[in-house]
Amino acid sequence: MPKVSAKDTKKSAGVQAAAKKRAKKDPNKPKRALSAYMFFVQDYRERIKQENPDATFGDVGKLLGLKWKEMSPVEKKPYEDKAQADKARADRENAVYKANGKAAKKAAPVVEESDDDEDDD
Repeated sequence: MPKVSAKDTKKSAGVQAAAKKRAKKDPNKPKRALSAYMFFVQDYRERIKQENPDATFGDVGKLLGLKWKEMSPVEKKPYEDKAQADKARADRENAVYKANGKAAKKAAPVVEESDDDEDDD
């Protein structure tokens, strides 16, 4: 009888997960808030890429992480302020979405058009 390895169990679990259908995402759902680190990455990614033109995607990520760790709290402050403002925006939009989301779905049913209604003859 063959031995069952950890790899075999992971493969079978992946097949089962792939077989399940995912629920479709609501395109009207508000975007999540970005963290201070993500605002920093948006700001610094191009600088790091210019300083290290032959760095891979993973290398750029590592360099950004190192730079973030080296920064003092004073240097991080602008990014933390942006993150707080973005969190407030996301909370506000999410509250509106939750309050109006279910009612908007019920009020606007999807109507399918058919070709049977056309009388071009």
